[in-house]
Amino acid sequence: MTELLVKNANVILLWVGAICTLGLYSVLYKENRLYRIFEHLFLGLATGYLVAQTWTDVLLPKWWKPMWDEGRWYFIFIGVFGSFYYFIFSQKHSWISRIIIGFFLGVASGQAFQAYANDYWPQIPSSFKPVIPHPETQITVAGKVTKIAELTTAGAINNLIFMVIVFCVMMYFFFSFEQKNPVIKNSAKLGRWMMMFTFGAIFGATIMARLALLIDRIDYLLNEFGTAAFGQGSGATTVFGILLVLMAIVLYLALKKDKESPDEGV
Repeated sequence: MTELLVKNANVILLWVGAICTLGLYSVLYKENRLYRIFEHLFLGLATGYLVAQTWTDVLLPKWWKPMWDEGRWYFIFIGVFGSFYYFIFSQKHSWISRIIIGFFLGVASGQAFQAYANDYWPQIPSSFKPVIPHPETQITVAGKVTKIAELTTAGAINNLIFMVIVFCVMMYFFFSFEQKNPVIKNSAKLGRWMMMFTFGAIFGATIMARLALLIDRIDYLLNEFGTAAFGQGSGATTVFGILLVLMAIVLYLALKKDKESPDEGV
């Protein structure tokens, strides 16, 4: 039995991957028991992989080896403090876990603030762009020579558009006074449209990321699984036909469900 499994390991893995893929995508019809089985299986595998990776990439090289192989005995206190997390399961001593949780929340908050300052604060001065074309020049400030790149007419127009958009978006967030002036009112309205365009682009990028995952899974089913299961010549065509049949079944069941349970108030 073991020899048979080893001999056909690649084929078995391909079948398991195909079944798991179809099981997870069965949620397109509705949430069902098959989807929940594979969802829990995936979460369990991901959790196990995360635990193993944490030990292999973090604890073993950065804690265990320095403490055990290099003689840094004081690293044992890291393990002691880390074990405080497990007191969260004790109703009587749960206050101990809050000590280490509060400590790491403070560290994480400081790092998040530092990352925010490093990423976003420099954007404030960089938002002020020149709008008048000029050749390449140099200026001296406090004995330091700074080279200013050439600004072409096209670049100046682009900077002007950028400044107008920034101004309109900022006007949208001025709620301290009533926006009765036509200039302020129309600028705020334009700023809202600009934000909608940005949110649409972000949403489109998210959809493209999901489609990239879908394309990867379809490529797996057509080329890798199809070739192994049905042969090199007709494997992809056969799997494509099966997928079309499954899509037709899902659409039929979805439409049938909508007809049997119409919306309330219609």
